[in-house]
Amino acid sequence: MFSSLLIANRGEIAARVMRTAKRMGLRAVAVYSDADAGAYHVRAADDAVHIGPAAAKDSYLVIEKIVEAAKRSGAEAIHPGYGFLSENVAFAEACEKAGLIFVGPPASAIKAMGLKDAAKALMEQAGVPVVPGYHGAEQDARFLEGEAQKIGYPVLIKAVAGGGGKGMRRVDDPASFEKELKSAQREAGAAFGDERVLIEKYVTRPRHIEIQVFADAHGNAVYLHERDCSLQRRHQKVIEEAPAPGMPEEMRRAMGEAAVAAAKAIGYRGAGTVEFIADGSQGLRADAFWFMEMNTRLQVEHPVTEAITGTDLVEWQLRVAAGEKLPMTQGEIPLNGHAVEVRLYAEDPAKKFFPSTGKLVRLRLPKDEGIRADMGVEEGDEVSMFYDPMIGKIVAHGESRDAALAKLRRFLLDMEVAGPRTNLAFLAEVMGHEAFRNADIDTGFIDRHLEALVPVQKLDAKVFGAALVGHLATRAEAGRKAQARTREPWSPWAASDGWTLGGRRSELLKLTIGDDTLSVCVTPEGEGWRFTHDGAEHVASGALSTGGEIAATVDGSRVKAGYVATGKGFAVIHRGVTYEFGVPDPLDVDVAGEGDTGALKSPMPGKIVAVLAEAGAHVKKGMGLVVMEAMKMEQTLAAAADGIIASVNVAAGDQVEAGAALVVFEDKKVEA
Repeated sequence: MFSSLLIANRGEIAARVMRTAKRMGLRAVAVYSDADAGAYHVRAADDAVHIGPAAAKDSYLVIEKIVEAAKRSGAEAIHPGYGFLSENVAFAEACEKAGLIFVGPPASAIKAMGLKDAAKALMEQAGVPVVPGYHGAEQDARFLEGEAQKIGYPVLIKAVAGGGGKGMRRVDDPASFEKELKSAQREAGAAFGDERVLIEKYVTRPRHIEIQVFADAHGNAVYLHERDCSLQRRHQKVIEEAPAPGMPEEMRRAMGEAAVAAAKAIGYRGAGTVEFIADGSQGLRADAFWFMEMNTRLQVEHPVTEAITGTDLVEWQLRVAAGEKLPMTQGEIPLNGHAVEVRLYAEDPAKKFFPSTGKLVRLRLPKDEGIRADMGVEEGDEVSMFYDPMIGKIVAHGESRDAALAKLRRFLLDMEVAGPRTNLAFLAEVMGHEAFRNADIDTGFIDRHLEALVPVQKLDAKVFGAALVGHLATRAEAGRKAQARTREPWSPWAASDGWTLGGRRSELLKLTIGDDTLSVCVTPEGEGWRFTHDGAEHVASGALSTGGEIAATVDGSRVKAGYVATGKGFAVIHRGVTYEFGVPDPLDVDVAGEGDTGALKSPMPGKIVAVLAEAGAHVKKGMGLVVMEAMKMEQTLAAAADGIIASVNVAAGDQVEAGAALVVFEDKKVEA
């Protein structure tokens, strides 16, 4: 076994690999960009090497810099994690050339499975069933449209290279084929440097089921059962579980044997995942699944497999890379209970899951020994615009699926996250959704139930009362500190408790939440306050702990919530939902005034990849105007209302800052 390991990645996967490496007695070396100088994975490492500017293309994706970092640090092996260079043939070859152990498959295996069209042809030769479609080299748009017609709509356009949902589009009719083809090619080119695509039949009730395989250099290969990754958004996995609900043992064995055959066909070594699409319209059947692709690396969702098999797949990777045999034979691999994993993203579900950035002013996890949390950040860290917006992964394991779901939902409801917007409440809603609990799932589940999973945020009296308790307690504490600093601390004029010569009095507070301004009359009453909300009176009392926890009583009901200051306001976190309040400064002036004609503004820093509008055009609400790439995702920014475009201020290729006016409108304000 080698003694030192460099992890050529960042975030939660880098930290996760380090945990196993250290447990095995290895020295763990991190690499970091300018943006990650103080990152969690750097703090967790034994040593760290700087590799360049913030942009991944100038740091984490530069093979020469990674190899040089390994040499400088004295590392003997490199673990690529997932993403970045993990499935890059040139990187695997460069490691071998430099005398470094690459913790992954041979370069020949990566090459064989790296291009989806060639991989499907290889699988057909190995007798593995594949999805009907066009996997050839011709890329002419008219030709591909003709192939789509032959296959029959709906079809799926998929990038030949890469994965993670990049360069993938579902097309339901010929009228939208050309537009979706261009978008898929553009995104594939940006993500993988290869615009080529293939066309496949889209299965109408598809279940995305994958098999974890492992092989060593001694001719041994096994499968560690399956994972169901059907819950996806824009072809990006969001929730994964193992085993797949409703999986017959006959189908599990058939898929597992097909996956092992695929691995052996390319001389595989190490951890890999063979992904299949299954027709779930009539339940899972051993004769209704097809090969999609093979990921020649560790997967984001590997913890659910570890949970049901009692294994450490990173340890397996390291031992196989060191030349050892697999720790278990096929018959020795257990399948115990059920595990579910959710991916916590910095994104706003209410705004089409657009990525979010900023400082994590609150990130607190409940104490629960039955939950595994693989986090890539800690409270106080920044979620950067330069990388994937995943904050971390949370995994629950139970004796049954119902037990795992209940445990995970409770954990999510008790979590506290504030700063960037997140999908925390969305994940909790999925865990509690009846159709999901009944395993009525396929890859269209989220789109089909989106309205229920992303409900309109309602600020009820209990939450608002708790918010007032926290806000008034914080303000009172600030007043006491100011009073302690005055020369006459006994003076009644220094008091901050609402006392006047006529007794304690009412006060009109102004708070903002979203686009709404709340004017609320607060009157001291006993040890608490009487307030109005939605036209009704309520009474709240309670206290705010030094740790930022509110314990309030509102109209006789107990409420517990998290509280944290956020710039010009504060956030209250209750049952997985973060309510962000602003406290307007009366001295702030809107300098735009009535002269603001309204504009489509950039929600965050990013790159403009396409402009779909021109000056003078009449646009309707919901019409796409600008396509923007931010945090590795391509988003279409649309008009929020009808209007006339006065000017377009950007062109394809432009880099823009958050808040930049991309498209300006006449007469009325129109914002994204």
